Amino acid sequence: MFRIAKEFHFSASHQLAHLPPDHQCARLHGHNYVVVVELAAAELNADGFVRDYHELAALKHYIDTHFDHRHLNEVLDGPSTAEAIARHFHDWCKARWPETVAVRVSETPKTWAEYRP
Repeated sequence: MFRIAKEFHFSASHQLAHLPPDHQCARLHGHNYVVVVELAAAELNADGFVRDYHELAALKHYIDTHFDHRHLNEVLDGPSTAEAIARHFHDWCKARWPETVAVRVSETPKTWAEYRP
């Protein structure tokens, strides 16, 4: 199995208002998010790729126009947790690139969530 991954970045705010008021994530706050999309294939295409990295520029455009410097509670349907964001990006990527196998989202250098069906 061949695997490739590409990393993307954006900054955004969110609030998990459903949490108790004394929970730090219940307050409005922001993160410098890191998103990593992973694609895999048993065989390489005619160009010798799983998928040309250049094609993944569509995800950068989507992130830049819909997520960067936005309030995620106004962008996403449902909770704006790292887990939900990973699922959202996975579904978006899978609809465009069938080789998509996972998406990882990091809110801080020491934390990450991954969606891998």
